This record gives sequence, C-alpha cells and structure tokens, in this order.
Amino acid sequence: MPVTPTYPGVYIEEIPSGVRTIIGVATSITAFIGRALRGPINEPTTINNFGDFERQFGGLHVDYPMSYAVRDFYLNGGNQAIILRLFKSQEEGKDGRAKYNTGNLYLEAANPGTWGNNLSIKIDYDDIDEDFAARYGLQTTDLFNLTIVENPPRGTIERINNVSLKESAGSLRVDRVLKQQSQRVRIQMSSNAPRGIDADGNRPPETPEAQDPTNPDTEPSNINKFADGADSINLTPEDYRGQKDEAGLPIPKTGLKALDKADLFNLLCIPPEIRTEDTDLEIYKLALPYCVERRAILIVDSPYTWSANKETAAQKAKKEFSKFVSDIGANTRNGRNAVLYFPRVLQADPLRDGQLDTFVPCGILAGVMARTDVNRGVWKAPAGIDAGLIGIRGLEVNLSNSENGLLNPLGINCLRNFPVYGRIVWGARTLRGADQLADEYKYLPIRRLVLFLEESLYRGTQWVVFEPNDEPLWAQIRLNIGAFMNNLFRQGAFQGKTPSEAYFVKCDKETNPQNDIDRGIVNIIVGFAPLKPAEFVIIKFQQIAGDIAT
Repeated sequence: MPVTPTYPGVYIEEIPSGVRTIIGVATSITAFIGRALRGPINEPTTINNFGDFERQFGGLHVDYPMSYAVRDFYLNGGNQAIILRLFKSQEEGKDGRAKYNTGNLYLEAANPGTWGNNLSIKIDYDDIDEDFAARYGLQTTDLFNLTIVENPPRGTIERINNVSLKESAGSLRVDRVLKQQSQRVRIQMSSNAPRGIDADGNRPPETPEAQDPTNPDTEPSNINKFADGADSINLTPEDYRGQKDEAGLPIPKTGLKALDKADLFNLLCIPPEIRTEDTDLEIYKLALPYCVERRAILIVDSPYTWSANKETAAQKAKKEFSKFVSDIGANTRNGRNAVLYFPRVLQADPLRDGQLDTFVPCGILAGVMARTDVNRGVWKAPAGIDAGLIGIRGLEVNLSNSENGLLNPLGINCLRNFPVYGRIVWGARTLRGADQLADEYKYLPIRRLVLFLEESLYRGTQWVVFEPNDEPLWAQIRLNIGAFMNNLFRQGAFQGKTPSEAYFVKCDKETNPQNDIDRGIVNIIVGFAPLKPAEFVIIKFQQIAGDIAT
C-alpha cells in the first residue's frame, strides 16, 4: 500500500508486479458411468488406481462392463478417474440396501448391492468408561460398542466404540458416528429421521458368544447377517437422465448430471450394460451436449453388430456410420467433442478362467490418451506406433489398408494390428472428421488442445472480474495469458519458429470499444497456430539420369 511519509528518511514500498500465473488444467481425467458391485450412488468418486476401484466399488464383475473399462484405463497409462455409479432397484419401494435390526437398533448397508448381505455385527459393553460417559451427560448403560464384520468370521472388521441410541448423546449418537467412521453401515432412516433414535433409547442387546462374528470358531450358520440387499438391474436412458421424486419431478444432480458435483473431467466413457450389446444411442445423445458444456470428449464405442460378419465389417461400418452419427446427435457441431474407435477388442476374462471375450475399447483409449498426454502433450495425436493397446489378445476384426481407407475419410478411427508394432491406434479424428465436412476441428488433438486452453484460461482469468476495465487491466491480461501461451510454445504445442508466428493475445482499445466497457465487458482474443498430425506420408522417388554428355 502507498507509504505516507512523515519523517525524513528512507521508506520501503512494495509494488505489485501484475503477474498472476495461469496453470494448465489436467487433460485426461476420465469419468466412467455405469453399474458397479458396490459404492456410493450418484456421487462422483475420484480414484487414482485400480486398487481404489476394488476397495470402493468391488472390482471386476462379469455383469458390469464398466469395471473392465476402468481396469483397461489403468493398464494403458491412466492416472485419475472419476467413477459415477448408477443404480436401479429391482423392486419398487426398495432401495437395494441390506438391512439388519435388533428391535431398537436399525442398521443398513452404506450403499445398495448384494455385497451388504455379507455384513454382520457384534454388540458388546466391554470397557465402557464411567468418566467418559459422564463427560457427555450419559450413564455407562447408555453406551455400547459396535463391531462390523464383512464376510465373517475371517473378513474385514470395523470397530466403533462408545456410541449411544439416545437423542441427548450428541456427537456419540450412533447415526452420526457411523456416518463419520464407517464405510459399510448406516442407521436406517424413517421419514428423514434416524430410526430408533429417541430420548429414551435403550442400548441394543449384547451379542451372544455363540453368534460372535469376530470369533473364527463360530459356526457360520449361527452368525446373524444383514439381508435383502439387491444388485441393480439394467439401466435405461431414463436412469441416465436422473432420478425422480414421488411427484415425478427430476431430482437435481442425479444420473449423468451427478457429474456436476465433479470439478473437472476431460474424457467420458459410458460402457454398455451388457458386454455383447451396445450403449443405448439415447444415452450417447444425452451425454454429448453435456460433454460440450463441460469441455470434455465423449469416447464412443462402435456398435457390436458392425463386426458380426468379419469379412464385411468395414463395409457395414461405412454403410451404417452416417445414421449412427445422426442418431447420437453428432451430426452437428457437437460432434467435435466425440470420437469413435473401431473395432472392439478381444481380452482374456480372469473371471471366466481366462476365456477370450469381446470388450468395448473406450477405457483402453482413455488410457492411451492419458499416456500420450504425459509423454508428449495434449497436442500430440493419441495414435501411431507409440499408441500401443496394452492388455488385449487381439482385435475383433483385423482391418486391411484398403478397409482402413474406407473408414478413415468418414471419421472412424481404426484399431490396427501390424507386424512388429502389434496392436495400435491408427486414427485421430473427431466425429466431425469426415473429409467432406472440412471442419476446423477435424482432428482430435486440435480439439483437445482447444478445450485445454479454454478451461485453463477460464479458470486462470477469474481474477479479472470486477477489476477496473481500462488499459492497466488489459496490459495485465496480455502479460499473464501471453506468458501461459509462450510456455506452451516452448513445449512445442504450436506451429511457428517464433512466438509471433505461433500465437497472439489481443486485449486493447480495439477489442474493447467504449460501448462494451460501459456494459462491463472486457474482450480478449487469443489466437494460435495448431499442429496438425501428419496423417498421410508421401515419399516421392525419382531416378537420377547420371552424367550424360549434352
């Protein structure tokens, strides 16, 4: 702040530099939507490896293709994923959670699924401290200990000590403690209130020794387990649109829109409900505009029927591609945010004794994109001899060069099998990548680079809001955005030998006329020269005539 001199001498004043560093956002956070064995419902959950998925969502399951897609993502170089588990109850009025009650203690599994039927509890009154109880205004007879066992008698154990059913127990009230400390169990709710919690709540009866689920010698038939847990049935497009309340009105931030709770994702994968079927076209049609809104890329899996006859797969894909693109709403500018790969892949299924089966490649391709981003940058096409497909045994269809030539001009990215190089990605176009469209976002790396720039600058210029709109502000904007763009130029993100050839940032009196200033608007124009992939390499040969006397 300015110094007010009052005495003769030297004063120190710090002057702001105007530098506000803009940090590039992540480029390969992948959201997966679908069913899982367990885990929170309509809550986007960030995981960093497949071990996290196994712990929180139950790992691989033959009925849930999303689990295989997540595994493939990490096998191929994926780093961070967001899992959105959706659930549809088998019976109306039931939420699929396993239940247990002792007469005055009503418990349920933390989330739906048959996994909850493997839960059991032990209630004891051991080591209840009288002074501890008195500190909370309770008697020792108000407190009890709760032990939760998954897959008894030798399963995972959670121990919750000193809880109460009394309303006056405060932070020791069992529903509050379980919500904070347990990953497996919650108190059942009745009319939005904890069931069985009241001022006169007596503690539940102690578990008999013969039924102790923590004792390895207990007879399994004697252990009281939770019951009535049920897995989700197949989802429909309506489930992706979101849940509805009793009046039939949409519940905000459920279904696909639950991803609103996630700060950022760059890629979206929606595997089919059944591995031998397709993701419903209405689901893709719903997801594509949402990806445009969130500046993300939708990875679309090719229809299963395209490869039914391997000899004519390429011709069938070419014939049906235009209708498929129209059906998912990608025949508009929204198609710039979608990419399709063909064919599907063959993998060994560890849950079926290593038998080969067909799987969608969306998780694999998301992992390849993440790996390419780390090694080369988001401006590098996730294709070529370095874009190998890891963890697969083959491709459902082995395409030839001529068959590849039928599909590539349409915008279908092919997966190929080459000698030496193996199975690799051999295409990098968006669904607006058909030659006839001549779209400026024909190529996937250009579209992804633009989305990266948009998101980074959107977040990195929030400080501009409410600043005085005049030349000092414009100079700061040019300085900070210019520094960000120059850093990308030095990394090789743009064409050109000099910064002036590679990009420009314009924010001055010309872009901000007085009328816009009066309306509170500041206009910033950022231009760049994108790097386009070398899709076709043409080598020309010519004989040298030699030394001919003339």
